[in-house]
This record gives sequence, C-alpha cells and structure tokens, in this order.
Amino acid sequence: MIRVLSMLAALALLTACGETQLNEAPEDLGAFQARVTHVYTDKALQWPLSRDAEHSEWTAPIENALNTRLRRYQGAQEYDVAVTLEGFMLAPPGVPVLFSPKSAVVVNVFVYDVAQKKFLAKKHQMEIFESTTGESALLGSGHARTKEEQIQGLAINIADKVEEWMAEQHEAEGWFAPRAAADSSAGTGAAAAEAQPAG
Repeated sequence: MIRVLSMLAALALLTACGETQLNEAPEDLGAFQARVTHVYTDKALQWPLSRDAEHSEWTAPIENALNTRLRRYQGAQEYDVAVTLEGFMLAPPGVPVLFSPKSAVVVNVFVYDVAQKKFLAKKHQMEIFESTTGESALLGSGHARTKEEQIQGLAINIADKVEEWMAEQHEAEGWFAPRAAADSSAGTGAAAAEAQPAG
C-alpha cells in the first residue's frame, strides 16, 4: 500500500501545474476596450459536496479579476462583457491523493459590441477548474486551501479563461478587428441587462 501511495504521490506532483497569475501577459484583443463589465452571482447553484459559500462571497473576487484583466486593453472600440456564475463546487477536505477533488465553476459569458449594437456571444458556457499545485495535488484542495483561497483562485481562472476565449474568437472570427470609425453611442450595459435574469 505504501508503494502504491508513493507512486500516486509522484504522479500527482508530475501532473500538477502552476497557479494562474492575475498579472499574466495580455492577449491580442485587437481594438477592444471594456465599456461595462458585470458579474452576476445571485442565482448560482451550490453543488453537492461543496463547501458552503454565500453568493456575495463570489462577486467581488470575480469582478476584481475580470476588471484587472480586461480594463488594461485601451483599444478604440467599446464592448460590454458580463459573466454570470451558474454553479460551483468548492472542494471539501478529502483523503489526500486517493480522493482530492478539484473545485470547479460553470459560468455564462456575454459579449456585446456597442457600436454595432449586437451580441457577439450570448450565454457562452464555460466549465472552469481551479489550478493544481504540488501541495494541492498531494493534500487535496480542501486541505491545502481555505474557502477564500479557492474562490480567489477560481475567480482568477474565470477571468483568464474568458480573456483567452475572447482572444481565440478575435483570431478566428475577427471580433475586435479595428473599424474605420467606432461609434460608442449605444445604451449602457447591454450585456449586463441581458445577463441578469428577469424576476
């Protein structure tokens, strides 16, 4: 048994990856500039086995991470970006190595082109996991990290994955390609209004 556990521990260390950082290099987002960013968490589902967390505990970390990543782009065209937290599982303490679940979230993303008055994306769903380090791989996220650390790490990963996905769409579809004249006169917060459920 000890030999098996040692092999599992070594495998966990080999497969562990570094944590995503908030200040990573920018992507190519063309003429993108964020006019409105909005985060909506009020109706997120807490999945079975998850540590308990209030909806309000998610809002500020995701907002801060999203703004840090997207507000650094100073292109000539404005876009609204909204993220809704749909569900989450914050990994509880488990049996190290043998049972060490990773925390995860599901989010929907909305991107609105202000000048063109149209959505580039509505409810694009993304499943996002927390980063794994050697410590969390061996001990399990629930042992190695507090609830607050799990939420913060997931918030950074949300912003990172949204930014990467937007860059992929720009490369493939020309989402943020510069236009001859950018008109930013449309109404405020279209993506936010669409993202927030009625009622």
